[in-house]
Amino acid sequence: MKAVNPYLNFNGNTEEAFNFYKSVFGGEFRMIMRMKDAQGMPVPAGQEEKIMHIALPLNNGTVLMASDNCNDESFKQGNNFYISIHADSVDEGQKLFDALAEGGQVGQPYKKQFWGDWHGNLTDKFGVNWMLNYSENQ
Repeated sequence: MKAVNPYLNFNGNTEEAFNFYKSVFGGEFRMIMRMKDAQGMPVPAGQEEKIMHIALPLNNGTVLMASDNCNDESFKQGNNFYISIHADSVDEGQKLFDALAEGGQVGQPYKKQFWGDWHGNLTDKFGVNWMLNYSENQ
């Protein structure tokens, strides 16, 4: 396993929160992707500038990441975080994904995404949210 990082969801104020975290921890954003950048995915009206993914490196390998939740009804304080695992290989990511998904609920299957990386997310049988990722450009 390459890394484990916190992944947060916000109710429309990710950019504000991450500018605050940047002022606290310093550094520069490694990535900012907006909803309008999602290829082939419908974006609700008024959500185009919301954050699809943002990453702020904190130290040696730990990266704070987040996105906006575009569905206000599904956002609840407490379900707004994931444990994000960055696997060493596609196969390791798939193995971990399948094991964690057993008895749980898959949100997005583990597969190659439009941005080029492998990604999937799920809630395990204990209610913990997980993201599994693999980047061929590690």
